[in-house]
Amino acid sequence: DLSSYDCVVLPGGFSYGDYLRAGAIARFSPVMTAVEKFANAGGIVIGICNGFQVLCEAGLLPGVLTRNDHLQFRCEWVDIRIETAHGLFTSSGAQKQVLNIPISHGEGNYYADEATLNELEAGGQVAFRYCTPDGDVTETANPNGAARNIAGITNARGNVLGMMPHPERCCEDLVGGTDGRLIFESIIASTLSPPN
Repeated sequence: DLSSYDCVVLPGGFSYGDYLRAGAIARFSPVMTAVEKFANAGGIVIGICNGFQVLCEAGLLPGVLTRNDHLQFRCEWVDIRIETAHGLFTSSGAQKQVLNIPISHGEGNYYADEATLNELEAGGQVAFRYCTPDGDVTETANPNGAARNIAGITNARGNVLGMMPHPERCCEDLVGGTDGRLIFESIIASTLSPPN
């Protein structure tokens, strides 16, 4: 029962060895029934890296995460641009603001069919895109081949976010940056004053 919590975080890492496909076995973990119930009731859920993969496999977010197009594991800092600053997860930021956040994945290539991608765009569900430090969305700024440079999406209701970059790894200057704090500060702000 997760009803007493303000937010559920599905972290990165590996789940069940990701032997079949990243997140595919974790989707059947007993806790996922509670996560689905929590999300469907409007609870705030964020899936980071492997957590994003699990949310897609569970059907809480559309699409799938596949092998990086270059077939290499990437552990590096990337730039992502905020696409929807009015959401629960980005309200502390500004539209088109660039965040510098690390990635660490081998299966971060976000894929969905054209109809789904168009629905995500039309519904303002693309939360983040890979970009240059100046905010330009280019092919070379895309570290994994993700469709339309997508680094993170939300569900239609806006209470579930999946993202491949790791904001929890850049919340203090000591670890190289603080841009990830914006996401957690946005979540905290939304729990203190929920939207109408």
